[in-house]
Amino acid sequence: MSAPILWILVPFATGVLILLFLREERAPVTGGVVAAILSLTALIIPIDIAQLLGPVSFKISSTIQFFGRSFALHTADGPLLAIIYGLAALWFFGTQASGTKNRFVSIGLMIVALLTASIAVEPFLFAALLLEMAAMLVIPLLVLPYQKPGRGVVRFLIYQTLAMPFILFSGWMLAGVEASPGDLGTTTQAGTMLGLGFAFLLGVFPLYNWIPMLMEEASPYVTGFLLWALPTFTVIFALGFLDRYTWLRTSPQLSNAIIFAGVFMVASGGIFASLQRHLGRIMGYAAIAETGLLILAMSLKSTEVVNVTFLLLVPRGLELAVWALALSIIKRKAYSLRFSEVQGLARSYPIAVAALIFAHLSVAGFPLLAGFPARIALWQELAGQSLTISFWAFAGLFGLLIAAIRTLAVFVMAEENKPWELNESWVQGVMLGLGVIGLFILGTFPQILQLFIANLPTLFDHLGQ
Repeated sequence: MSAPILWILVPFATGVLILLFLREERAPVTGGVVAAILSLTALIIPIDIAQLLGPVSFKISSTIQFFGRSFALHTADGPLLAIIYGLAALWFFGTQASGTKNRFVSIGLMIVALLTASIAVEPFLFAALLLEMAAMLVIPLLVLPYQKPGRGVVRFLIYQTLAMPFILFSGWMLAGVEASPGDLGTTTQAGTMLGLGFAFLLGVFPLYNWIPMLMEEASPYVTGFLLWALPTFTVIFALGFLDRYTWLRTSPQLSNAIIFAGVFMVASGGIFASLQRHLGRIMGYAAIAETGLLILAMSLKSTEVVNVTFLLLVPRGLELAVWALALSIIKRKAYSLRFSEVQGLARSYPIAVAALIFAHLSVAGFPLLAGFPARIALWQELAGQSLTISFWAFAGLFGLLIAAIRTLAVFVMAEENKPWELNESWVQGVMLGLGVIGLFILGTFPQILQLFIANLPTLFDHLGQ
């Protein structure tokens, strides 16, 4: 058994089988169990190291050849795979509680498998093709059958497709840069093309207008899954570029561009979120601000760049899952998700409202919640580089805090004689409750994450060394 077969082919094939043969009601448990088993396997069994089970010796090999391309997952990838499939299991188990159907679990498994392949493929530039394939698979989840796609879906697909030729062409140019690193013209062109490619992939300011549109048009749970999965693997892909090419890490122009892109995303995302009157758009702008924090983490001139980046990535999956689940439950009552429609719902859906507010506060970096330790670590590093950048990052998160306070105020604006009642099902209550407990555990005991991220810097030969 090889690692790429176990963590790429098996989940992809499972997704196909669920799509073709399994009823929609059984898909969440099946997909969640498969993802959880893959996560535990990655955490317990090291790759490419012989193991003894009684009289039987076995080893999960690291590499496989497929159509002339090599797919390799090494020992250092184990904790990363455990994080990816653990968070994916959380999303799949929450599918039934969210009321999301339309083949979410089956296609979601295939998307995670393709995204995992994007970090395993060699030459690594082919990851751009796999990211595009994953983006194409998202479309059936965003657009219901016989439904005309909205502007957000169209812009998402256009931007993701435009990113691929930029990245592939920059890869071809980077080969020339490696051959003649003194050619400043080629270096500048390659850096510009690469920056444009990742700007389209990550939705860097001002290319993120599709995100709030999509939060209005599509299911909050599906869109939340998209906003977790694609940026996560794109950031890992970008770290691979920075690790591979020394001139990218040392270029002051590129470093400044990354910093300004991150600052603009955090500040604009937080400020725009504080001005919105639609719960979906608020979540969209919060996700934009959090992506900006990831970009700022990649710009750090510190050995902690990998640790801080993954410290931001892990809570992000939990925060978006809880937020998207709560929003999906509320949307079944107030379809438009505008403030005028959700006013006073705290008395009708108290668990969903509480979970939404806690997830929102976690993204804003509120103390004792999952997002707080990562933001403190990032601020500590940024303060050593520039107090101005730290100020604007704080301003963006303060905007998210204002949005959370406004949202809470709208939820509790109910008539005085309106009774309190629980309209969430027991499955919804359990899933939301576990999610909120997870937010507090990661915020109160952040050292738990060290079990997963302590060895992740070894994924990169030069970053963090």
